[in-house]
Amino acid sequence: MKTYVLLFATILVLSSCRTEDPIPTDEDPQTPELPDDTDTALKGFYLINEGNMFMNKASLDYMDFETGEYKRERFKSANPSEVGGLGDVANDIGIYGSKMYIVVNASNKVEVLDVNTGVKLKQINVDNCRYITFYEGKAYLSTYLGTIGDPSAPLGQVNEIDTTSLSVIRKVDVGRQPEELVAYNNKIYVANSGGYSPPNYESTISVIDIPSFTETNRIEVAINLHRLKMDSEGDLYVSSRGDYFETPSKLFVVDTKTETVKKTFDLAVSNMVIHNDTAYIYSTEFNYFTGKNTISYDAIDTKTETILEDSFLAEGNDELIQIPYGIAINPDTEDIYITDAKDYVTPGDLYCFDKNGEYKWKVQTGDIPAKIQFVNQH
Repeated sequence: MKTYVLLFATILVLSSCRTEDPIPTDEDPQTPELPDDTDTALKGFYLINEGNMFMNKASLDYMDFETGEYKRERFKSANPSEVGGLGDVANDIGIYGSKMYIVVNASNKVEVLDVNTGVKLKQINVDNCRYITFYEGKAYLSTYLGTIGDPSAPLGQVNEIDTTSLSVIRKVDVGRQPEELVAYNNKIYVANSGGYSPPNYESTISVIDIPSFTETNRIEVAINLHRLKMDSEGDLYVSSRGDYFETPSKLFVVDTKTETVKKTFDLAVSNMVIHNDTAYIYSTEFNYFTGKNTISYDAIDTKTETILEDSFLAEGNDELIQIPYGIAINPDTEDIYITDAKDYVTPGDLYCFDKNGEYKWKVQTGDIPAKIQFVNQH
């Protein structure tokens, strides 16, 4: 949640000046030069575009490493009979086995697709769903419950989905407005935000025992938690968004053995990804006092738990991106992908940089390009 109030206000202000630029479709693909990406163990990647709240403009793009083509609107082209397309606000995407799961927040559903064809297999209806992860044949989905923006919304939940029957089989209550979650060592860790009722935010990570599917602990961290990633040593990196006023965003490291905070970084975090013991982090930190964003790009060595001196983007390349919104690292080439939401109401861009942060190419995406999920060859 980027605060629905802020996003809705942005839509109202900017929607009147929306430009009708030609948008590439699946029938009119873009073809960036991909000399390195074509020799890869990956087939390509999917990218979800959130689309604006209340505008039913979520969409799915696909980058084909075999042909070098970037194709838009893959959900619509693969499912032409689906009225309304993908839905309203595509918040997360995950691939497990032969299936792809797209969490469509405001449409209260998870779309399950065939990962190779994009054809819809089933729709799972879950109120106000947020993020998804997988563990030993099951999918785990965080959900706010309640109406969007309702300060009196009930406790959130984590739902367990059987990946064969594609049905919800167990539920457990957690904190209010739970966000990203990680499954590890027979436990699920989920970041609670409480974002619907500022300044009464949540400040804990819920710990769920998977066999009994009960909440066994709440790890006290900081207010308004959001991103949650795990490093190679089993430590959790969790971001606090602060209160957008006087309490700044920070990053915390949690030891899963002791279930306590072991390290604090005075580092703002909007999104992050961990690859080869490096956490790649960007921040678009908004402050209501100034009415402005402060944008930064940082990296952390997760082995030594130290901030690296230089940005992971080469000098000057940060100026190419207006509003960073998504990040991924190609596990084969170590190319860095960053999405640009631009003004939030017109088509965004996807930038590719090499492992040294040098610019390689960009393509146009849908509105608010959010998250990338790689597709393996087999």
